[in-house]
Amino acid sequence: MTDKTPSPRPRSEPTPEPIRFFGTTWVDHDAGYPARRAGVAAGSLAATIASCLILRLAYEGLRIAEVGGLVSLVVLVMFAVCSALAFGHTWGAFTTRPDPARQASLRGLLTIGFVGSLAAYFLRSLKEAPGESLHRKEYEASRAEQTRRTTRRTGNPAKRQTR
Repeated sequence: MTDKTPSPRPRSEPTPEPIRFFGTTWVDHDAGYPARRAGVAAGSLAATIASCLILRLAYEGLRIAEVGGLVSLVVLVMFAVCSALAFGHTWGAFTTRPDPARQASLRGLLTIGFVGSLAAYFLRSLKEAPGESLHRKEYEASRAEQTRRTTRRTGNPAKRQTR
């Protein structure tokens, strides 16, 4: 498989990890990065609004079915709590890598609280590409490690003169 895009970085340097919707444009904020951020913010806001409307329709269906106040309250509280937990989990995943086992155990909760995840994605895209700070921290650490490994020392330390 050949890479058709020219790489501006030498092969010895570590390659940045691509971010969904941004690729590797987050490194230098080039190739339409601001437009992509605006598009992601607008798209995630539209998805959040649409999902709230869908939940409103579901709640109206419960009201029309006359299932009772307790069931309506339980459903409302369930979506509110799951959305709040999903927001917190998604927001935290932008700065630290989530544990895969915990991620798998929370899959149902995150699915129910999809509104919170979408809201977190929207709010984060106002500041940066979602996950950019985590990827930048890891990329800078790998570049520093690469520099440390490839920097050659000069001279014999045993022959240094003491001052």
